[in-house]
Amino acid sequence: MNITTQRAIVFTLIASLLVATRLNLPASLTHLGPIPDASWAAFFLGGFYLRGWTRWAFPVFMALAVLVDYVVISGQGMDFFAHYCMSAAYWFLIPAYFALWFGGMLVRRYYSSAEGAQSNGKVLAVLAVSLFASVVLCHLLSQGSFYWISDSVADPSFAGWWKNYSDWFVPYLRTTAIYVGLAVIVHVGVTQAARLRARAKAPR
Repeated sequence: MNITTQRAIVFTLIASLLVATRLNLPASLTHLGPIPDASWAAFFLGGFYLRGWTRWAFPVFMALAVLVDYVVISGQGMDFFAHYCMSAAYWFLIPAYFALWFGGMLVRRYYSSAEGAQSNGKVLAVLAVSLFASVVLCHLLSQGSFYWISDSVADPSFAGWWKNYSDWFVPYLRTTAIYVGLAVIVHVGVTQAARLRARAKAPR
């Protein structure tokens, strides 16, 4: 399987994760109850796995996110452009989500240059720092722009902004970290399986 095919498969999987969880499918369809939105993790993972396709993959992911928002809001019988989320602050999702994508790109760059088992710990450390910083910046841009720019907050103040930011930061970080952690487990498993298969095929 060549690199292009691998990337195409990964692209499809991550995009599907973004769409399925952002749609907030009813529990009757998932049989698992409400599934947390994986959008933030999807953009971070997209930056890691699709770094070479960033020029077009990131815009496609953004278009999918906006399309899902349109479907969800319209499906509730509301005017998409009149919804309280549709203010000038909505445009800030582009740099907010790119902060996550860029964080994934940084991890990929370090991961690609790391060699040897001793580098695994350093890669995980870079992953943890990059993920944390990406979520901090993404939340700052998305939540901050909504708080200060939209008309949803009647009397904005620094104290009110900070309380809102801190109240929502941990849940967003936790959800994103869980999805990325699961992706790490899958990545390690697939990588190890590929190495074992290569060893089995190698001439002795």
